[in-house]
Amino acid sequence: MTGFHAFVPKQRFQPTLSLSPDGTRLAYSSNASGQFNLWVRPVDGGPARQLTGYTDHAVRIVAWSPDGSAVAFTADHHGDEQYQIYLVPAAGGEPRRLSPTDGRQHELAIVPFTPDGGTLVYAGNDRDPSVQDVLVHGLTTGAVGRVESTPGEMMFPWAVSPDGRWVLTLGARSNNDSTCYLTDLTDPDLKTTAITPRVDEQAMYYPGPWLADSSGCYLRTDAGGETTALVRYDLGTDLIEPVHRLDWDVEDVAVSADGGTLAWVVNVDGVSRLYARRGGVAVDVPEVPQGVITGLTVSADGSTAAFQFNAATRPTELAVVDLGAAGQFRYLTDTRPPGLAKVEPVQPELIRFPTHDGRRIPAWLYRPGGDGPFPVVLSIHGGPEWQERPTYAYAGLYQYLLTQGIGVLAPNVRGSTGYGKTYQRLILRDFGGAELGDFEHAVRYLRELDWVRPDRIAVFGGSYGGFATLSCVSRLPSLFAAGVSVVGPSNLVTFARSVPPTWRPVISRWVGDPETEADFLMSRSPITYADAIVAPLFIIQGAKDPRVAQAESDQIVEKLRSRGVDVRYDVYPDEGHGFTSKANEQRALSDIAGFLCSQLR
Repeated sequence: MTGFHAFVPKQRFQPTLSLSPDGTRLAYSSNASGQFNLWVRPVDGGPARQLTGYTDHAVRIVAWSPDGSAVAFTADHHGDEQYQIYLVPAAGGEPRRLSPTDGRQHELAIVPFTPDGGTLVYAGNDRDPSVQDVLVHGLTTGAVGRVESTPGEMMFPWAVSPDGRWVLTLGARSNNDSTCYLTDLTDPDLKTTAITPRVDEQAMYYPGPWLADSSGCYLRTDAGGETTALVRYDLGTDLIEPVHRLDWDVEDVAVSADGGTLAWVVNVDGVSRLYARRGGVAVDVPEVPQGVITGLTVSADGSTAAFQFNAATRPTELAVVDLGAAGQFRYLTDTRPPGLAKVEPVQPELIRFPTHDGRRIPAWLYRPGGDGPFPVVLSIHGGPEWQERPTYAYAGLYQYLLTQGIGVLAPNVRGSTGYGKTYQRLILRDFGGAELGDFEHAVRYLRELDWVRPDRIAVFGGSYGGFATLSCVSRLPSLFAAGVSVVGPSNLVTFARSVPPTWRPVISRWVGDPETEADFLMSRSPITYADAIVAPLFIIQGAKDPRVAQAESDQIVEKLRSRGVDVRYDVYPDEGHGFTSKANEQRALSDIAGFLCSQLR
């Protein structure tokens, strides 16, 4: 489940899969075993091998060593997000932990190894829990160099250059204000220089892959426009040149090791479109179904692109395309549950509804088969700077509800990504503000549909979506028949005070200052309006959640129960901000589905 994301959500950009240097194998994270473990699978087909056997850790990010003999990865414990760095032989064996400090968060670079495999680059807040630095770890010597973050900024190393001299790094101040840096690994002091301008108007710059000859790199930026463009930085001239800009965001980019093929993904109204060039000339790309591409990677010779693919009618799978006129899209995995084969999955319809200030809110509408009238669930995504897209949402919860005669409307209200930076920034310091009117108008839109039961509309969401759910049932109580909040804050003051230490330098710019603006934040907090809640409510919380502490759910449950309100409250002692255990996720989603069905029928 998506959640609150500050300081550039790494989940959006770092892949949970990696193509081997020779292009024959994919290393990836999968919960096929019941927990997210590390697996390796041949690109041309064949069985997968499981390299880790964790039952209480979750593998997150993976990267091959340059010679293909080992895989580096991050893993945390019961979702606590205190990621540690490990290295495991590709042939199998015991993982070796590399990060030195317990109880701290470490982030692996996307291309973390120097070409000789002797140095690994990652981030860590080991020096100070509130500060994230870049660490340069000599694997043979054990020596660790450090690039310290500037105040109010988190450092995320991205990629070591092919010649091993440079590390391209992101310095993030928020989700829409960041700078790219180069660190010179040949300098004993690890000299670091900004390569993107810092202007008065906030602009986002994200690193991309290096050119094969290390003469420059690709970046993504919204500087000078509403959408995220693909640009190229030249190390010799220190100039940034445009590569691709349209009315939609470039959200991923990859380059082949031989430097000949460039591939990138554009988010067109929530649907991924894949493009490629070879030698500067456009390459035919086979048609990809409606869905979302993540973790894009290209083989060394540029002939194949591999990625994770998620569609509304099918869970996340590994997929490849052969680039060129005769290329084809094909799945490498098939994780569809048996029940999905017994029904015809519903493709959502992209609609737009009017809201209170004249904007039109994009949303995905899922309609059950038949004439109706049907109940509907208003599903609110996390983030809030995130985007609802046509995916197998919440492990198929939408598709199950549809089989039970319950529709789903999943909107991208103000603050969502994918529709320009102005739209995204409308949520800043306005949590529980204007977007509440968007939710109200979503219900108005549903009530105008002849197949919707106007008195049987529920609201559901996780993290920010959980906060929005609590806002809806407390501040718009007459509109909703039931609500489900998963790891959702109820009190913006206590939430802002309890976020992870690395978030605190910018929390006032993102949500508000809990020390100087407590009255403002309380006026936007669901806990303030809890006495108005009348709809049946189901709250789920992870006890180890570092982003939204359990106290956020505890306090609103306590207040409701003190009034004699019956609220169901499930706490998962071995989970954090979402689910790492497949069994826990299946139990929670089954319970959510059962609750919604019982309340809406």
